Amino acid sequence: MTDDQSTSSKDLRDRVRGASEDTIGKLAQELLGNPIVTGAVQRAMDVRERATQAQEAAFGALNVPTAADIERLTRRVRNVAQRLESIEDAVDRVDERLSSIAGKDVGGDDAAFKDLAKRLDAIQASLDGLSKAQKQS
Repeated sequence: MTDDQSTSSKDLRDRVRGASEDTIGKLAQELLGNPIVTGAVQRAMDVRERATQAQEAAFGALNVPTAADIERLTRRVRNVAQRLESIEDAVDRVDERLSSIAGKDVGGDDAAFKDLAKRLDAIQASLDGLSKAQKQS
């Protein structure tokens, strides 16, 4: 008998659950079909949009950056950092090539290599300055 009671109890729960799901579905359908409810939802969305615009205008008037402004700035800083890294890698490759060439006996071009080394040092110093400025911001 215990199995029969548990089975009938389970069946009753399933029927109640199914009936309540049907009822909730019908209620939701009727609410969505009601022009008063849809109008109220539309007006609420319009009010939300106007409030967002007013907030952005207020932030702009106070010269306070919005989350979108900060996000945009973050993306730009990441982009600059990636470009800077690629430039640093290229300078390192050029430096390695020049070092390997300078190690060979090329005869009489020491002045040219010294000039190139000075230029590379100046470029590296500029890149280091940009990297420090980026880290500070």
